[in-house]
Amino acid sequence: MAKEIIWSPRADKNFDRIIEYLKKDWTEKEVIKFVQKTYQILEKLKKGNITYRSSKKKNIYQVLITKHNLLIYSTNRNSIELLAFYDTRQHPNKKKF
Repeated sequence: MAKEIIWSPRADKNFDRIIEYLKKDWTEKEVIKFVQKTYQILEKLKKGNITYRSSKKKNIYQVLITKHNLLIYSTNRNSIELLAFYDTRQHPNKKKF
């Protein structure tokens, strides 16, 4: 059974900011590539047959979308909550969720 994906307000805002940045400083090709890669990973997560790197907190996981963008999410029995997107070039102390 596929799990429901829930976008937190923070994850939604982070995602939109990444898209805005890519549109401003890169090409439409990079925007499309980022969105496709993100949704490919979300599809794998939905199916429930994969988990990525765990964090120090229980039920919190991280997956690298691109070399500069990390998705932080939590899981429970029926859903996956997207907590935040994090720029890997930032100091690790800024990785809050």
